[in-house]
Amino acid sequence: MNAISGDVLMSKRKLVLLLVLATLAPRGLQAQNSGKLALIFRNIYGPKGLVVDSEATLPDGSTHSAHFNSGFQSEFTQFNLAMASQLTALPVPSPASGFTYTFDTSTGTFKRSTQSFGPILADRAETIGQGRFAVGLNYQQFTFNSVEGIDLSRVPAVFKHDDFELGGGRADVVTTNNSIEAAVAQITPFLTYGVTNRIDVSVAVPIVHTRLSVVSDATIQRIGTADNPLVHFFQDPSAPNGIGSQREFVAAGRASGLGDIIVRVKGTVLKQGGVGIALGTDVRAPTGDEKNLLGSGAVGVKPFMALSMVVKHVSPHINASYQWNGRSELAGDIKTGVKADLPDQVQYAAGADIGVNRKMTLALDFFGVTVLHSPRLFPNSFTAVGPTESVTFPDIGFRKDTFTQAYGSAGIKTNVGGSILVSFNLRYGLNHAGLRDKVTPLIGIEYGF
Repeated sequence: MNAISGDVLMSKRKLVLLLVLATLAPRGLQAQNSGKLALIFRNIYGPKGLVVDSEATLPDGSTHSAHFNSGFQSEFTQFNLAMASQLTALPVPSPASGFTYTFDTSTGTFKRSTQSFGPILADRAETIGQGRFAVGLNYQQFTFNSVEGIDLSRVPAVFKHDDFELGGGRADVVTTNNSIEAAVAQITPFLTYGVTNRIDVSVAVPIVHTRLSVVSDATIQRIGTADNPLVHFFQDPSAPNGIGSQREFVAAGRASGLGDIIVRVKGTVLKQGGVGIALGTDVRAPTGDEKNLLGSGAVGVKPFMALSMVVKHVSPHINASYQWNGRSELAGDIKTGVKADLPDQVQYAAGADIGVNRKMTLALDFFGVTVLHSPRLFPNSFTAVGPTESVTFPDIGFRKDTFTQAYGSAGIKTNVGGSILVSFNLRYGLNHAGLRDKVTPLIGIEYGF
């Protein structure tokens, strides 16, 4: 009895410590950028956009005004939406306990219902048992390296002159090569409680750190003014005459704080033999600062289904869900505060967790996320027509489309002692749709009591 009391006391202390950490950590973290991360693409060239100077005078005596525009600055703020969609689709590790129990009427005690400790990113139908708790902490690191198959270190964008169709000096363009670095680190404490033998309630409190930087190398392509460098130029103090055809623009920032809190209710509606079906709902609160890309800025509701079965030491499972998202400034205009609908998603998973032995489980999964009617980037080209030649440059464009992201996942759960589980997992991309990272590592720890 003393040993049992000591374990309970220790578990309560761990639970209190975890909840205090989850509550206090966001308050101690501060934004570390000079402006809001969601405005980096809009403000990289300054408040007036990409300014190209000119000393040219038109035949009527008026001064030439060098106005260049591009979808990169006006529309690439959709990258924020891609980040927001990614945040809503980030695979929060299942808050269900790796230890599941059923009540044995013959002995009057609880016993483990499966040898497996369950999946890592997916879910199973089993619940943890009435009156039982599970607390845990997971860390994931996302380093995004491509968007729609385009390497983020080499995103092309062409700035066209106003009325470029008129030719002449207006045929000049500004080509840019843009290097984007985007990363999200997420620490997620969670707590699960077994309300009954068939109903669990969970809460996950993500703490997010986001980094975003853009370096834009701009070059004036003199398609229509090859003989007169003063028609269009950048101010360049390092050049002998103070003007040049190239310029580098840089914007960067980082922010840390509370992400979007998720509350889950899951109930087992069917349990017969080794087969179980659970229904549940995740409710996401917009507690993260969307202006700093820490959260989605929108309420989210995700009803889901989890089907699982036990075949000796192997537990196959299938998940399906629909992620409904509300309105967010990230889908509208972050600068003016206008909100629009954040794209909804259909999410699904299939896999199996294999109880290698009583101490280790191997978890394998396939995941799909279908993003509905979302702004989407695509590679494009632009042909500048000059008086003597036409030159084609790589460019980007945007359209609304539905697309599917596919992932694979492999990991292990190990019982390192008592009721403590340690998880390690790697999620990897299987296609190039949307904003992608090649490999996402996860490390987690869980304690059940």
